[in-house]
Amino acid sequence: MEKLDYKKEYKDLYLPKAVPELINVPNMKFIWVAGKGNPNSENGEYQEALQLLYALSFTIKMSKMGTHKIEGYFDYVVPPLEGFWWNEGEKNVDYENKEQFMWISLIRQPEFVTEEVFDWACKEVKSKKGLIIEKAEFGEIKEGLCVQMMHIGSYDNEPKTLEKIQKYIENNGLKNDIGSIENELVRRHHEIYLSDPRRTKPENLKTVIRIPVKKEK
Repeated sequence: MEKLDYKKEYKDLYLPKAVPELINVPNMKFIWVAGKGNPNSENGEYQEALQLLYALSFTIKMSKMGTHKIEGYFDYVVPPLEGFWWNEGEKNVDYENKEQFMWISLIRQPEFVTEEVFDWACKEVKSKKGLIIEKAEFGEIKEGLCVQMMHIGSYDNEPKTLEKIQKYIENNGLKNDIGSIENELVRRHHEIYLSDPRRTKPENLKTVIRIPVKKEK
């Protein structure tokens, strides 16, 4: 049986065009870790968060190889890394002030993942890898209405793409909704990483940029 690849199955969410478009993002399950600081810092908080996220995600995926059987399990490709970004005390992202970055790093989970499955994975990761699992959280996130587009190039060049998104928002009766609260979650600048920066030239990096919006009254 073919593995479910969320990027291919849900192209509207993961493979937008390089022009802004409106999308209504459905509820999805995630594991996430929140933190702060420069993501480029070697052995920093961000790198620790990624290690924990991938450890938990692959523990769940590879459960098929062990004795612990998860109800409703199906084989799949682990979805791409995502991130919510902002600066302390600010709604938007200040690319010149990475040391003050606030972030939530997250990876989507298959529909069969429950609190019980998450708790099991946390125990496995703690006992086998010795990672601090207390920072990890699991839940359902509903983003709702957003404008998104594909950004191709360095992360530092994202402001150019954001200008296009903002212009689209202004020209289509929409309003940037970063900072508002919906379903107990503060709406944030959202990125989905489709390229591995360790293996991809900066000018070829593909990143989905998604900005929450609401319709002007």
